[in-house]
Amino acid sequence: MWARPCAPGLPQTCRNNSAVESLPLFHRLVGQKVLVLGTGEAADAKTRLVQEAGGIVVQAPGPGVRLAFVAMDEGAEAESDRLRALGMIVNVVDKPSLCDFTVPAIIDRSPVVVAIGTGGASASLAKALKERLELLLPVGLGALATAIKASRREVAARHGSVPQRRAFWAGAFAPNGPLDPFHDVVDPERAIARALEGQAADAASRTVIEIGPDGAEALTLRELRRMAGADLVIVSDGIGADVLALVRRDATRISADTFPEDAKGRLVLLRCAG
Repeated sequence: MWARPCAPGLPQTCRNNSAVESLPLFHRLVGQKVLVLGTGEAADAKTRLVQEAGGIVVQAPGPGVRLAFVAMDEGAEAESDRLRALGMIVNVVDKPSLCDFTVPAIIDRSPVVVAIGTGGASASLAKALKERLELLLPVGLGALATAIKASRREVAARHGSVPQRRAFWAGAFAPNGPLDPFHDVVDPERAIARALEGQAADAASRTVIEIGPDGAEALTLRELRRMAGADLVIVSDGIGADVLALVRRDATRISADTFPEDAKGRLVLLRCAG
């Protein structure tokens, strides 16, 4: 994220009057050279970050090098000033006041990427938010995004105007819609095809979740998403309040040990293991 400078002639305190101090951007690094200075764990972490984004790590400034990470215990400020004078955008590890940009906590559902930043206020807060939000985003969200991209031409053929296409996607992405991004869309291509034909989503499912002695702490990501998306939750005896607190708030709840025969929609049965 890029730091937003104050307007010319205004004091630095103008930042306090701004609602947003940084402009979130996604920078394409594939095939690009990125400078990483320093040694140790912090430098290794930045090296991995750059390489996972397709960048090429270098250890010295040169033609085409525009981004720099400085992971040094001594001389970081002087080094960042030198690199900035060369026209580079600089991040100094663990020193937000010396940074032109900061690195957010990242939730990777490629090609969907969620970035969480705190403007350097607290990496721990960003990490905590990431961990909570990761529970809500299905692992298959990337596959859904890829299928949506591939379907653009067909959607445009069925819905000729921009308002029509916007209305189609808004309905598809709506809560409990055929492409609700907070639900597991098992077959996104088929779900898109059904949505284009005006057919209802394949929303019916029955999931049994067995709760062990560790309660909510032992729930998997898949189980949490199923609970968050359930239309009806069947609760057996002995299920703790810590588990029930994670169930979708507006879901119907009943006390029973089996699925009702005539129940429809997304059903979750919570029962004690063993």
